[in-house]
Amino acid sequence: MFCIFADGFAVRRSWMFLAAAMALIAVPSIGFAQTDEIQVYDAEIVEPGVVNLMWHQNFTPSGIKEPAFPGAIISDHSYNGVPEFAFGIRPWFEQGLYLPVYSVSKGRGSTLDSVKLRELFVRPHAGDHTFFYGVNFEFSYNASYWETRHFTSEIRPIIGLHLHPWDIIINPILDTDWTGVRNYDFVPAMRLAYNFSPKWTFAAEHYAGYGPLHQFETVSDQYHALWAVVDHTSKTLDVEAGVGFGLTPATDKVTLKLMLSRDIHRPHEPAEAGPSQQTGAH
Repeated sequence: MFCIFADGFAVRRSWMFLAAAMALIAVPSIGFAQTDEIQVYDAEIVEPGVVNLMWHQNFTPSGIKEPAFPGAIISDHSYNGVPEFAFGIRPWFEQGLYLPVYSVSKGRGSTLDSVKLRELFVRPHAGDHTFFYGVNFEFSYNASYWETRHFTSEIRPIIGLHLHPWDIIINPILDTDWTGVRNYDFVPAMRLAYNFSPKWTFAAEHYAGYGPLHQFETVSDQYHALWAVVDHTSKTLDVEAGVGFGLTPATDKVTLKLMLSRDIHRPHEPAEAGPSQQTGAH
């Protein structure tokens, strides 16, 4: 059904998409409990047979000093992280495992917080297309101090444009704790990036949380954070670093993130045949 979004159509509609994206980033925006992953998905996945490891880390030097719910980890001066293993299955399908999600926080010290599985479906070779898309499904088992319920999930659509050198990406995320569709939380994320070179990218990211679909929170209780991000790509290690600023009372004032990524397994490629191995050689 996505075939209607041909590259020509996407180019003609690019400025409309940009206007809609900027409208989203400008709306006063929620997330409440702690998070281990601060990232906008761009529909790019590892090749089949490849295993990639990404280490997510974030630290909150100035955050909310009260727990998001009774017994929850306090975000102020907390450090959260998780190793994420990505397994390339098909050109359009990647599986992921987050193991374990961990924290170091005031009052609790070191804790193990969660385990997550994800299934990511994308347009193959998304980086080669003007218009790209995908959807990610994530399933979590959580400690009682990490989320209010042990089992939670995420549905993350991915929509974006590569307008060289600009990238515009929106993830209109829905979080659920399996208590009904009306209780899904709307927590969209957006990224506007400028690619200075094949190795360096600078971006503005916006993370929001409006609350449950049946009744959004008031503006002062919504989450609204704007991030400055830099990415560097090399043959051995990809790095993303950023600083985020909260713009509402319900948002941590300052948060830092660092993501380190590299392939830890690649399929062995057969060696090229020598002269004696060529067909007809003697």
